[in-house]
Amino acid sequence: MITAAQREAQQNRDTLFVEDGEIITVESFPGEQFIMRVRAPQCAAAAKPGTFVHISCHALRPMRRPMSIMRAEDDWIEILFKVVGDGLRLLSQNVVGDSISVLGPIGKPFVPSPERPNVVLIGGGVGIPPMVFVADYLRHQGSHWKPLAILGSELPFPFDLMRSNLETPWLDADINRCMPLLEGWGVPSRLATLSGFEGCYDGYVTDLADRWLSTLSADELSKIEVFACGPTPMLKAAAALSARYELPCQVSLEEYMACAVGGCAGCTVRIETPDGPAMKRVCVDGPVFDATTVVWDA
Repeated sequence: MITAAQREAQQNRDTLFVEDGEIITVESFPGEQFIMRVRAPQCAAAAKPGTFVHISCHALRPMRRPMSIMRAEDDWIEILFKVVGDGLRLLSQNVVGDSISVLGPIGKPFVPSPERPNVVLIGGGVGIPPMVFVADYLRHQGSHWKPLAILGSELPFPFDLMRSNLETPWLDADINRCMPLLEGWGVPSRLATLSGFEGCYDGYVTDLADRWLSTLSADELSKIEVFACGPTPMLKAAAALSARYELPCQVSLEEYMACAVGGCAGCTVRIETPDGPAMKRVCVDGPVFDATTVVWDA
């Protein structure tokens, strides 16, 4: 008898691809951070905000690495990563024209609620890419959507900071640095750090989000949903913040992965389900979960 999980896996087979991706561009940033654009047309066509790819780093390192998709357009996808370990160091040494194997898109995406168009996007470190993807998706869905991105990093941000021309009257005027890509799309963004970068909020991303939420009326809060991706302590804080304001919150969890397609069960987390607590695989049952179902202290 086929289980519900097996049936769901079968349904996803037609949207999972293995491609020999061609590296189109590589940009390097301080802190050994890189943005890489890879030509992978099948993956790009099927990608949704919050999904990820499992990519080969180099012929010398056959083990793949999971990477959140930051953008997907035309025939290419874009990933952001920082060097941690030999595999990602080898990935960073690839150059334009090199080929890497791309498996994806994998996982369940963020699902925006039309009745809550004012989406707060909270991204920390390598959790920034899915928030960019959500913003890109929403701007193509029409003016009904009004996302606000709050991004944090202790390393130098992987983009040039610029002064924003988009107003955030709830914030001090000198906290005005933003992500240029989002600014160009008309999506307000503000940056948080504990590293003292000029024009950035001195504190955590969740503290900055709290600053905004505390200024809103009950009617305004009823139109807000929170999406978050980043380190587990940040996600736990985002879940607590959302609960305090009675806001729905979706989180993209970060876990170590081996196969990334549900076979090894090495990325399981404890999730509350209607049938009680269960161990769910971040790769295929997530990576996006309702924050209220995550057992944070498991």
